[in-house]
Amino acid sequence: MKKFFLLLVLILFVFLKNSEAQVELVPADNPVYGYLERMLTMKIIKGYNPAVVPISRGSVSDYLKIIKENSSKISATDRKLLEDFDIEFQYELTSGIKNSSSLFKEIKNIFSDDKQKYLYAYTDSNATLFLDGLGSLSQRESRGDSIGRHSIGLGELGFRVRGTLYNSVAYYLRASNGQKLSGDSNDVTFARYTDPKLYAQYKFQYEQRNFDTFEGYLRYQTRENWLALTVGRNPVYQGFGFIDRLFLSNNTVPYDFLKLDLAYKSVTYSFLYGSIRGDSLGRQLDAKNIATHRVDVGFGDNFRMGLFESVIISNSPFSFTFLNPISFLTSAELSKASQTGDNNANNSILGIDAFVIPVRNVALQGSFLVDDLEFSTLFKSNAKITNKFAWQLGGLWSNAFTLSNLDLRIEYTKIDPFVYSHVSNKSTYTNWDLPLGHHLAPNSDEIAFRLNYDFTSRINLNLLFQHQRSADGIILDSTGRVIVNYGGNVNNASGYSYSDPSFLKGNRINRNIITANFSWQFIRQFFIEFKYVHRIIDNIYQNKKFTDDYGFATIRVDY
Repeated sequence: MKKFFLLLVLILFVFLKNSEAQVELVPADNPVYGYLERMLTMKIIKGYNPAVVPISRGSVSDYLKIIKENSSKISATDRKLLEDFDIEFQYELTSGIKNSSSLFKEIKNIFSDDKQKYLYAYTDSNATLFLDGLGSLSQRESRGDSIGRHSIGLGELGFRVRGTLYNSVAYYLRASNGQKLSGDSNDVTFARYTDPKLYAQYKFQYEQRNFDTFEGYLRYQTRENWLALTVGRNPVYQGFGFIDRLFLSNNTVPYDFLKLDLAYKSVTYSFLYGSIRGDSLGRQLDAKNIATHRVDVGFGDNFRMGLFESVIISNSPFSFTFLNPISFLTSAELSKASQTGDNNANNSILGIDAFVIPVRNVALQGSFLVDDLEFSTLFKSNAKITNKFAWQLGGLWSNAFTLSNLDLRIEYTKIDPFVYSHVSNKSTYTNWDLPLGHHLAPNSDEIAFRLNYDFTSRINLNLLFQHQRSADGIILDSTGRVIVNYGGNVNNASGYSYSDPSFLKGNRINRNIITANFSWQFIRQFFIEFKYVHRIIDNIYQNKKFTDDYGFATIRVDY
């Protein structure tokens, strides 16, 4: 028995030593996610779930291996993109860093185009460490009827360190500090309202000079990736939206959370409990938290469904009721142990979505969100109905119009009055007053078209057109009491219980917005980027039209 035990320990030691799993998460803005979604739609890979971002570097490398095995089925540009990803994820693919260089060791390779560059890199059988330097210079300009004329220069420097210990524990930290290089207080306001990262910066708002951001986490993952536990601050996106997501999106900034992920074959489950920032009509809340559950099930290679639920908890620093990963959050909210006397203190949301690939190169998705549900009034049409819905239909056409590397995305989204808001004005579905879900305000709809084209593996153009219809407005009596709220402000649902929530009733506004993003990676990890936004705002209720233009020009290094 003793010999058998020693032999078992030796086998496990060798097995673990030779496993080179990297369990850090790939940053949510990495272009590899769009690439994997294309490959899924083209039926080059199977099993990838675009509704859950981010995923681990090890998982990404598994998909890249499959794409490489089928490289004869993809375009020349896609093969060049694959070569770039092979270098970026070389350690996960090969357990080595042959095609990389460290600035602290080889300064001559600072402008190398065929190596992944780090400030410092270290690997052995039990640990990895990769240190990157980050920097950018951005000039931002605007002119227009409602936005005004502004000009501001911003500079930012930072670092990113990541790695895996003993093939199971990941660590990650990205921190940066930025500074206004030119511009005045009005230009700071413009910068904040056109960039969520800057909007969530009280320091930048009041000091008018500096801003800083960070993301960081520890993550444990089992070798077979059936369980993962993450603690920290990092972006989390959930939902099948092709242009924007109804459930958890990139329209706000990262927040601190505890997240549990489970997976078995085609079924995945995630639980999140996090701390978000909020206020109630300008009055800062003592605490505001979010709890979410999501289950995804794959039915074959071409069809997947997801179930989502969340609750926003206000003025309660911590609750074991919502920390339970196996529960039904809506029921937990109604039967929570701590009762504050306000039965409407928290805000529950339910959702279901589906993703299907009916034919090669075409994917479709549908999402449905319920913000409060009362079955007794579900099919009634009076003004006090509490049921609020949002829904979305979208399509993705890869290699659109038979042109390789051109993706066309189409999406329609409709959001009822008062969706995402809350009668208490405390438990709104927001973080830093920015939407956790879709960017649209309540009482709005949108038809959006996006074209994405890779001219080469290093040059990309992204064009987005959005046509939006909205209605908002609040009417007060002589004493200042709300008598009508049309439900178009996510942060203000005052008077909801006695207001008429009819869709698009109120102060009507139409918007046509064109956004162009151009990126050129002229040397590996050195970028020139341009963003231009043109919007036409038609205030129908005032019979006035406004035209605005603003743009960013950025030089960025991710070294």
